[in-house]
Amino acid sequence: MSVSLDIRLKRANKVYHEGERLTGVLVISSRDALQHQGVSLSLDGLVNLQLSSKSVGVFEAFYNSVKPIQLVSSNMEVVKPGKFPAGRTEIPFEFPLQAKGNKVLYETYHGVFVNIQYTLRCDMRRSLLAKDLSKTCEFMPQKSKLQLNPVDFSITPETLQNVRERTSLPKFLIKGHLDATSCAITRPLTGELVVERSEVPIKSIELQLVRVETCGCAEGYARDATEIQNIQIAEGDVCHGLSIPIYMVFPRLFTCPTLETTNFKVEFEVNIVIVLHDDHLITENFPLKLVRV
Repeated sequence: MSVSLDIRLKRANKVYHEGERLTGVLVISSRDALQHQGVSLSLDGLVNLQLSSKSVGVFEAFYNSVKPIQLVSSNMEVVKPGKFPAGRTEIPFEFPLQAKGNKVLYETYHGVFVNIQYTLRCDMRRSLLAKDLSKTCEFMPQKSKLQLNPVDFSITPETLQNVRERTSLPKFLIKGHLDATSCAITRPLTGELVVERSEVPIKSIELQLVRVETCGCAEGYARDATEIQNIQIAEGDVCHGLSIPIYMVFPRLFTCPTLETTNFKVEFEVNIVIVLHDDHLITENFPLKLVRV
């Protein structure tokens, strides 16, 4: 006997806000009448943390003190034990989306060391001779606000960090601004850059987007930075005094709104990288706050 179970949310994009209700239908299809022992729905939101291989052994207590963090958990019985008729049966449902206790519903995020996932699971229990059926559907809560913070910058040998012999650096002056460091994740990072002067010809100017994931507990924290995008905005020895636009679209699959909790953080930074012909590398770092509006 061919039987299928499916969850269909009302919203095609599967995006919901805290306090709203997840609405949709359960679709049961069967060639013959279907005997069952009840149908239930469960909603779960979990944060899973994982240390990088270089940190294993450093924070042994981490694995004992930090288990998956439950943000939301709820379940309900949709249909009592009985029988479904042959053909297609649709059962409407509503599920309130409310965080557990004082927890916050962070946005869905699939990273290397931090994973935040929200799932809706349907289970149909059947007799001992028939296999139980289950179906899982992922959805995405969203919640944030935006505050614009324009940032002006000026890069010279004196402003660089982590330089051993500053006197050996060529003379240069690079100015510009970022329109905001608090950015809507669905809009591009914008600004402009001007090379006022440089003793050594420039080979390339690049924008590097970096994701910083931090996991830990009271015993210590492991911080891992990963480059997720690199865009060249200028090539060769650009004209001095010419405005060069800064424009970067945030990659959808590798970014999420910035978040910070007791046990984990997901943050983002952008580096402006100037490569000189003598292989000097000039880097200016800007922390970003990504939000969804």
